[in-house]
Amino acid sequence: MTSIMTNTAAIAALDTLRSINAGLNETQNRVSSGYRVESASDNAAYWSIATTMRSDNKALSAVEDALGLGAAKTDTAYTGMEAAIEVVTEIKAKLVAAREPGVDKEKINKELTELKAQLASISESASFSGENWLYNESTTAVGTKEMVGSFVRAADGTVSVELLSFDAATSVLIDTEDANRGLLTNDYTVTVDDGTASGTTMTYFLINASSTTAASGSVVELTSATTDDQVEGMISAVDAMLADMTDAAATLGATNSRLEMQTDFVADLRDVIDTGVGRLVDADMNEESTRLKALQTQQQLGIQALSIANSNSENILSLFK
Repeated sequence: MTSIMTNTAAIAALDTLRSINAGLNETQNRVSSGYRVESASDNAAYWSIATTMRSDNKALSAVEDALGLGAAKTDTAYTGMEAAIEVVTEIKAKLVAAREPGVDKEKINKELTELKAQLASISESASFSGENWLYNESTTAVGTKEMVGSFVRAADGTVSVELLSFDAATSVLIDTEDANRGLLTNDYTVTVDDGTASGTTMTYFLINASSTTAASGSVVELTSATTDDQVEGMISAVDAMLADMTDAAATLGATNSRLEMQTDFVADLRDVIDTGVGRLVDADMNEESTRLKALQTQQQLGIQALSIANSNSENILSLFK
């Protein structure tokens, strides 16, 4: 039946054109934004995952910055410790030289005094961002230092921050409050072979920092009256200090190495998260450009079909001529 009131062909053509225009608008939005899922209305599940992971990625960016700060602190402490080890090694060599008969011990002691001053300068200077792990003036011990290591999201959705720790009490060289807390101000008790069965026990410390709680032993210094046994006791004490300093430096180096590895891991993890989110929400531009061309062609054909359908009503007029 042909009717001038209801144009079925035009209605069908118009419905098709509406569908084509909707698809065209969607594709144009994807092409312009670069996203296949830009809002929750596009795909609620993927949008939710992407939003959460983007938030986590920002947290990881903060972790990366914190790791850099932690690495700077350990680098500073390690550099100071390494320099201090070289100076203490030089002090040990001077003491060995003082053991030689006929050497002017007082002149060697002048060199020791300058080397001790250098140790104090190194310890005080090894500070970063207000923290010094080699020099302590506080009444409390330096204690354990914590550094942000990672941001973790568990399977149940709960989040937490993992910390890396370093016991800075093991690296303190000079403590002006309690001499026993500093590797260079602490007492070292050694036994020197003096020809007897039990030997002679001596206690020495390297630097007198005028600590509130002072060391009980004798400071490492030479005079013309210093005996060979005393020099050997000083050498043994300084060697024990070197061993403890080497252990502290090794721990600092290991901590710094872990921080560097964690920094690399976090950087890689952020890249992987970005890639994963992109796979969920990014538009495939090759596919979208092809779809855009096809929809533009369909739009032109739809308009032409609607025009033909509308012209059918006009053809009825020829029946009444």
